[in-house]
Amino acid sequence: MIWFKKDIFSNGDEGKSVKVPLGLWVKCDHCGEIIYKKEVERNLDVCPKCNYHFRICATDRLKIVFDEGTFTEIDRAIEPQDPLEFKDLKKYKDRLKAAQKETGLRDAIISGQGLINGQKAVAAAFEFAFMGGSMGSVAGEKITRAIELAITERSAAIIFSSSGGARMQEGILSLMQMAKTSAALGRLREARLPYISVVTDPTMGGVTASFAMLGDVIIAEPRALVGFAGPRVIAETIRQKLPEGFQRAEYLLEHGMIDMIVERKMLKETLSKLISMLS
Repeated sequence: MIWFKKDIFSNGDEGKSVKVPLGLWVKCDHCGEIIYKKEVERNLDVCPKCNYHFRICATDRLKIVFDEGTFTEIDRAIEPQDPLEFKDLKKYKDRLKAAQKETGLRDAIISGQGLINGQKAVAAAFEFAFMGGSMGSVAGEKITRAIELAITERSAAIIFSSSGGARMQEGILSLMQMAKTSAALGRLREARLPYISVVTDPTMGGVTASFAMLGDVIIAEPRALVGFAGPRVIAETIRQKLPEGFQRAEYLLEHGMIDMIVERKMLKETLSKLISMLS
């Protein structure tokens, strides 16, 4: 989001420069406007010019949705292992250490329970900054435990997806999480408890092919990219030009793949109403 760092001159005096602090301005990825960063933050990281929704971290997303001081994180101590001893350009263990240092998280998801306008809910939110929000065995386990907690507490379950898909460094162990989480959602449905899926930009791969599209209600943020393979891969494979807005939330809503598009400032109110109606 940081756009520039620039020296400017004041009073026409050469050599007397004032340094503009790094990160005061952001450039909107959609409309290209340069906007004061604090103005964007006050608007829940939404562009005030064109309503483009910037990507936000899992912690901020949970703060926006849950009543202040009510969210309690669960399963924080679980962290991934490297049973395959995977290595590409770097060792998987080294990639994990770097992501953990950058984000302060042990893996790509935060789960917990709290109140949304006074109503109980259990939620899990992906952190895209942690290895592209990729889904490994820890993500699958934490989501499954969150769903099981929702069953025990007789609460609604909500998953905020922001992921590039299954984590290749864990191979089949990652792909197994698709079935594991889907089975847990089956048990939630048997208990007649609601599951609301919130898909954000981007939600791709094995996450889309499993729990992200299994919600009783599927909500998307405006212009969120949601699909399995990316549009460029699809276009190159079928050698055809894709429709305008392909895989964006608006296209999916038009074609019946999601139920509604909700702006970030209205998400908490929408979720509380859905929980009230479905519980």
